[in-house]
Amino acid sequence: MLQLLRRVIARRGLLMLLTILVTALAVSAGLIVFGRSGADAAPDAASAEPARSAFPAPPRGAVVYSRELGYRALALGVVPKPGGVLVQASVLGRQGEGVRGLQFTFTAGGHTSAGIPCGAGCYDARLPISKPRQIEVRLRGNLLWRVDLPAAWPPRNAATLVARAERVFRSLHSVSFRESLASSPHERVVSSWRVQAPDRVAYQTNDGWAGIVIGSRRWDRAPGKSRWETSAQTRLTQPVPFWVSVTDAHVLGSVMIHGRPVWRISFFDPGSPAWFEITIDRPTMRTVDSRMVTTAHFMHDTYSLFNATPAIVPPR
Repeated sequence: MLQLLRRVIARRGLLMLLTILVTALAVSAGLIVFGRSGADAAPDAASAEPARSAFPAPPRGAVVYSRELGYRALALGVVPKPGGVLVQASVLGRQGEGVRGLQFTFTAGGHTSAGIPCGAGCYDARLPISKPRQIEVRLRGNLLWRVDLPAAWPPRNAATLVARAERVFRSLHSVSFRESLASSPHERVVSSWRVQAPDRVAYQTNDGWAGIVIGSRRWDRAPGKSRWETSAQTRLTQPVPFWVSVTDAHVLGSVMIHGRPVWRISFFDPGSPAWFEITIDRPTMRTVDSRMVTTAHFMHDTYSLFNATPAIVPPR
């Protein structure tokens, strides 16, 4: 988990917060512990044999979905093919390993196919239905997941939309977001963040850890303490989006949220690697919601106060 947090924080440009945030996560939610056995384990976990191999990335051109499965990450990729679809389930264990030994079946439009192992943590099948509305994913006979597919099939490519949203995010003067970060259903930390261009960051966890970075200085405060500890810090660049790179971006749908039209878009980030689903406000191209799934890391960010975030200043 320490390596994952290091990648996560560095990616956001917040490497300076690693020590204090890792401590906060360890103390408040046990996130350095990857998971539990027994009730927390996913179905079929007892007989599954972990295998360290290549990351089970989605097949090229897939429409991707992802979710938390106990302490594991589960993703589905659906690729339009002549006369049907290729479906692939990807399963990551608590250490980032692809999990072998699982038994999947996939159903769409009354057709069911058994998943065939295609590598560590990879199970695929073909379904003879050209415009599926929903894929049912079952693990050893138990209904696990119903995935509704876009009404327009094949769905629209969203690479250009994501690139525009990234440019808009980087151009912001400031933004706030609330984050839920978990490694299992029982290990979760909620925190509030503010970022301000060009190099200011502030955060507060639900358990009281707090940090402020301004240019080349940082301040950290432990729960229950009134004193801020000061130290030097490498200068940051903010704001930056959370993902590193984008492949297989598709529009899942266009809906209304709080009276505003938005796009729901999913993609795979091979640079992390991780699966993302983001919500983009169509008039402004601002990212208002982001969900990420990867190794023992399930994150949900909700963004607000675009260019209206309270100024980040040194603590008093």
